[in-house]
Amino acid sequence: MATLTDAKRLVVKIGSALLVDRVTGLLRSDWLHSLAQDVAWLKDHGSDVVLVSSGSIALGRGVLRLSSSDLPLEQSQAAAAVGQIRLARAYEEALAPHGITTAQVLVTLEDSENRRRYLNSRATLETLLGLGVVPIVNENDTVATDEIRYGDNDRLAAQIAVTAGADQLILLSDVDGFYTGNPVEDSSATRFDTIETITPEIESMAGDAGSGLSKGGMKTKLLAAKMATAAGCDMAITEGSVMNPLKSLHEGANSTWFKAKLDPHAARKRWISAMKPRGEITVDAGAARALASGKSLLPAGIVNVGGDFGRGDPVAIQDQDARRLGQGLCRYTAKEADAIKGRRSSEIEETLGYPGRAVMIHRDDLAL
Repeated sequence: MATLTDAKRLVVKIGSALLVDRVTGLLRSDWLHSLAQDVAWLKDHGSDVVLVSSGSIALGRGVLRLSSSDLPLEQSQAAAAVGQIRLARAYEEALAPHGITTAQVLVTLEDSENRRRYLNSRATLETLLGLGVVPIVNENDTVATDEIRYGDNDRLAAQIAVTAGADQLILLSDVDGFYTGNPVEDSSATRFDTIETITPEIESMAGDAGSGLSKGGMKTKLLAAKMATAAGCDMAITEGSVMNPLKSLHEGANSTWFKAKLDPHAARKRWISAMKPRGEITVDAGAARALASGKSLLPAGIVNVGGDFGRGDPVAIQDQDARRLGQGLCRYTAKEADAIKGRRSSEIEETLGYPGRAVMIHRDDLAL
């Protein structure tokens, strides 16, 4: 259905049951090395790759010899603290022979709900990917409690896909797609090759979680699909336990693709345009021309700042005749923006007393 090598940016979700042997509690090293081969193959074709990986608690509980049943919060967090080191090292050792540098990124639900943290996460991922790094993302289980948890890595992977502006999200699962019913219990259940729209009928077909190591089920995968496709990202569910699972998907392995209506760039612009602005920024003629040509907004082109907005808030952009040019997510507060308006980026630190970002509104956060 889809060609992975055509994707500019992929997010791949790996569940605990794929990465950790359920009986021994040990890492499936051969499988991980085959995944690393797939990642190297994708990068050789020019694709950015982000891995959203479970496994820290599963690995840690084995080291600490904790029960295989549900753990109290404190023991889960202790297992995560021990396992996260081993998980990061495993990915580093698997990808290093291919000349790939890895980075560990730990997040919580708060990081996506808080616009300031969201922008920080987006900027960090963008910088890492620009440097050719493969980020390994996981929920920060050592600090997250129920109030700030995603709770499953399907939705976390979808949020990372949205944050990173990915055009494909691959959920490596213990099933080979989305079925009309549970294929284990219903022999007449059939698999969808493609789902264009998630209807109430489709939602009614979703079941609950499967394996003992996994928290997710088809319901969470549908939620992930809704989030991803709304942001312009196609999503696939496919069997992940096979060797070289990404190459298998590329070569036609069973899967279900959920199709996005827009590309990630257009979807993000629509999202930004729909926000209620918290303030306004007036720009000079030179800045207006630069914006129209696809440039970011720099402090030097700003002549006036109005409103009371925080970092990451949407602000309207207008020219000196009060004509609306668009709006974007500002990387400074209203007070900071007012202090550095008209100044060169090299003067920001001297003006504010601390280092700042070179642009006021990045072109990726701008809708004209």
